[in-house]
This record gives sequence, C-alpha cells and structure tokens, in this order.
Amino acid sequence: MNLIVYSSGEAEWDNGRVRCALGLGGISHKKREGDGVTPAGRFLLRHVFYRADRIERPRTTLPLSTLSKKAGWCDSPFDTSYNKFVSLPFRGHHEKLWRNDAIYDLFAVVGYNDRPVIPNAGSAIFIHVATPGFEATKGCVAFPLPDLLKILENWQPESALEIRTSGLGAPLTAPYGHPTAKN
Repeated sequence: MNLIVYSSGEAEWDNGRVRCALGLGGISHKKREGDGVTPAGRFLLRHVFYRADRIERPRTTLPLSTLSKKAGWCDSPFDTSYNKFVSLPFRGHHEKLWRNDAIYDLFAVVGYNDRPVIPNAGSAIFIHVATPGFEATKGCVAFPLPDLLKILENWQPESALEIRTSGLGAPLTAPYGHPTAKN
C-alpha cells in the first residue's frame, strides 16, 4: 500500500480516496525550516506515537510508543538534536508533542530530512490528526482520526508516503472519504 498525497488536499490509498490537510505554504521540493511547506517526495514512516489517555493502542506494524508530557521535537536547525525526538525540559527550541488539542493524539514520523539531517531543511514532518475544519498545517499531512487509524493499520514494511505537487489523479471507484471497501 502506498499513500499518495496530492496538492488538492486529497490522498489515495487502497483504491480509495480521503481528504487531508497540507502545509499552509503548499507542497514543494524546496522545504525550509519554518516555511509552512509540506515537502514533496517519497518517504517512509519511521515511528508512531499516540496518547494512551485519549485513544486505544493503534494497530500497526510500525514501531509504536506512547507519548508523555515530556515529549518534544527539536526544531532548532543548528542543535545536534535537530529534527529528533527530545525529552522536556530541553535547552534548544522545540515543539511540545503533548497538546491540549487532538492533532498529536496519534501521529507517525515521516522519514524526511533524517538520514542525514541537514540544518534548516525542515523538521517535525508528521502525518497526524486533522482539525475538524481541515485547517492548514505547518508542513505536515493531516487526516481525520478514523482514516489515520486505517492507514497505519494497513501500513506494510514496503509501503511509502508519496507527496506530489500535482493535483488529484484519475477518478476512483471508492466513495470520497472511504479508503477501502475491504475493511
């Protein structure tokens, strides 16, 4: 299963289509730290995190960890921990992953700018839970929780996330918002 994300704010997988939110700056091959752009390309998912106090343990073949109140992600370009999970308190600039809203109740780390890490090329790129109004992200791709749960459940070791600068592909047979009739 490949998850293909289009600049139209839709994604295809398992012969179905789902709506998603993208970065405020659109999709580009030239991602920079803080620009609000979702990076274009083909990526693996590295690790899944979830809030055990809010959702049940998700089913996935990916490495899985529960979040704690001390969870953070370094977004300081010249810190040695740049674009990595960190424990709080943390000396460098970072994003707190334990939030009052639901967007990080479940998320997967996208293998972007991590092997190797390039300073200022962008950090904290995740697929995570969308807001109810599908508000733009800071560069991530966001899905409704039920769709994200199904995506992660069906993810296989050979699966890839493809983020494309083009619009949606050919019409599909599955109805909008229903990724597959098999599940």
